[in-house]
Amino acid sequence: MKKYLFLLALISLHFSYAQEIPEKKVQKSFFATDFLSVDMPTNDLGKDEDHMGLIGIHYNLDFNGFYTGLGFYGVVRGKRGGFFTLGVNAGYQADLTDKLFLDTGIHFGGGGGAGAPDGGGAFILPHFNLGYKFRKMSLSAGYSYINFFDGGNIVGHQLNVGLQFPLDIDLTSIDHAEKEFDIADFTPTTWKKEAKRMSFMLHLNNLSVKGSSRDTNGNSLNGSTIRLAGFELNSYFDNNWFLFAKFDGAYDGIPAGYMNIFVGGGYHFSFNRNRTNILAKFGVGAGGGGGVDSQGGVLIYPDISLEQHIADNIYISVNKGFLRSPNSFFESSTFGVGLKYYSNINGILGGDFSSAKFKGFEVIVKQDVYHNAERTTKATENLYQIALQLNYHLNKNIYVAGQTAFANFGNAGAYAEGIVGLGFQTNYFFNDRVNLFAQGLIGGAGGGFISTGEGLIIKPSAGMNYKLNSRFALRGALGYVKARGGSLSSPMINFGVSYRFAFLSAK
Repeated sequence: MKKYLFLLALISLHFSYAQEIPEKKVQKSFFATDFLSVDMPTNDLGKDEDHMGLIGIHYNLDFNGFYTGLGFYGVVRGKRGGFFTLGVNAGYQADLTDKLFLDTGIHFGGGGGAGAPDGGGAFILPHFNLGYKFRKMSLSAGYSYINFFDGGNIVGHQLNVGLQFPLDIDLTSIDHAEKEFDIADFTPTTWKKEAKRMSFMLHLNNLSVKGSSRDTNGNSLNGSTIRLAGFELNSYFDNNWFLFAKFDGAYDGIPAGYMNIFVGGGYHFSFNRNRTNILAKFGVGAGGGGGVDSQGGVLIYPDISLEQHIADNIYISVNKGFLRSPNSFFESSTFGVGLKYYSNINGILGGDFSSAKFKGFEVIVKQDVYHNAERTTKATENLYQIALQLNYHLNKNIYVAGQTAFANFGNAGAYAEGIVGLGFQTNYFFNDRVNLFAQGLIGGAGGGFISTGEGLIIKPSAGMNYKLNSRFALRGALGYVKARGGSLSSPMINFGVSYRFAFLSAK
């Protein structure tokens, strides 16, 4: 009898512990891409300019028909290669039938570049679309309006067409970050499913410009080296095939302002007991700025990488490839190095896992203000920009950060940043509502006649988060931005909102 009681006590203890596993919640969301052809104003010589083709990539959270999220736009047609924007989305989708739906919303953002008449960079882009649902995607088309209203001269009415793909995410409260459990504890829970492999890489990349590549003044760039810094995200849909997104900005080699964004796919081959990897990738994207003439802005990017395991889930990566416009008007070879972190998320099956830990992640949207940002040719005034920052928590107090930002007010529409770094945050206090943080970021920035030299900036800051609920927090900070080789040296202030969650990482 005592044996049975003891066994029942163990079973009771096990299930009591298993019930402490954080509840999995599903955030409905979708990925979207769209295209619009914008009528450009007549130039100073009285000639009509070709339409500017903008392609957008967006990620939106869905709250029962209402949605909000973030989006980038880049030029892929016309003569404004290097024109990029970042903004926030808000909208509503209403079902008319099982298949037909209406989609109305607005995108507000900042950006510009490539000598376009973008003013301070701020613009609005409302739309009204009719959509049709297929089994795994949706297609929509309709009317949109664009207006660079802060002193810009890009205003137009145009049709747009877009695709949407459901992309829900599994998550739990960030309060559970760094909690670790044995794999067996997840067996009776909804976390028991195939883990999804992902990776995040910080990298440096050199472009060795070749052929007939020229700057926007017609001067040859052959033999020039453009040095870039950025980050890359990979998402695997089986053991070998993956999708990737890559973001880079120049910090040396040419006048500041060049950047590129790529999306694409690749194949992953492992050997040496999974300690060595070879990755072949092919991407398509947009790039330009910094005086580089990339014509319409479309670039293709084939690449091969060699990775070697160095610690836990961390690899060092070396890559070699090519970057060029489809007609080879701009072309370069590429060589880079990076530090990559792999993670198996939101599942416990599909690998020889022994434990799993919840890891914290933050998506931050904020508005920066640089006081008296120095210009190269224009009068000094404040610079305003919209910024996106992603924080991956290494532990409760230390995080890795990647940030991109685009000017939206202050007569510097072409200015943009791509920076990375580390941060430290305290535990929460004041009834678990407030914490403090400090971070240091470094990377490339330029454009909009802001005096950043060849583009390298450093950006330390410190501030406070105020927790609204388990997912959202208000955020504010004070800091400084300093350009190496340029005159930009300004105190700054920023404020914004943080969307915070934890995901499961098996190991």
